[in-house]
Amino acid sequence: MNKKLFAILLVFIATFFGTLMGVFLKIAQYDINVFTTGFLRFFLGLLFILPYIFYTKFKVYKSNHLKLHLIRGIINLPMIYLGFGALIYISLEQINALHFIVPLIVTLLAVFIFKERIYIIRISALIIGFIGMLIMLRPGIIEMNIGVYMTLTSCFLWSLIIIISKSLAKDDGPMTILTYQYSLMTLFSFFAALFYWETPSYTSIIYILLAAIAGTFLHISLNYSYKLVDLSVTQPITFLGLIY
Repeated sequence: MNKKLFAILLVFIATFFGTLMGVFLKIAQYDINVFTTGFLRFFLGLLFILPYIFYTKFKVYKSNHLKLHLIRGIINLPMIYLGFGALIYISLEQINALHFIVPLIVTLLAVFIFKERIYIIRISALIIGFIGMLIMLRPGIIEMNIGVYMTLTSCFLWSLIIIISKSLAKDDGPMTILTYQYSLMTLFSFFAALFYWETPSYTSIIYILLAAIAGTFLHISLNYSYKLVDLSVTQPITFLGLIY
């Protein structure tokens, strides 16, 4: 398969699993707070990939960009708290619609940072997606509450993470990027969970486990796509999230 088509297919898959993760997390947070959810999501995700880490005899951690992984983890922490927390305040379809500002930010940053070329068909796809977002949000009708502001801030931070991930993908493998993300996020989120811990029900643990599995497929698919093609190729595909 052509690598561009394969990258697009990966983003199709990633967008589906990203939406699925949001659904599971929203349900789980009817029972527990965002700090507990955030920690368990990454801890269970780390357990899920632990066999692979052992299989590589920890060689998956080999990287020449430890500082960049650390910066990515530091940005990731407030991003998940804001993104997961917003699920409590506004509907999932509104969150997905607001997330459509991400392809616009990422594409512009990719042009300036990576000197990517952006063609008419990609610009057209972004414009159509943005118009769809505006229709979904119904400007002037949607209430600008804390959930909206949390989502928009999370979107900006997620855009930065995508740019960093693309930079890391030049030298590091998709699983290396994922392993550092899960390891650092488990460590960082542990301290907040320690102070704000709420014991989840068995049902909530199951939903968070499902979210962790869905999130793992999300990030692996995205990390592979970053390695294959320019960001401006894949970003318009993420507008499918609203359909999912």
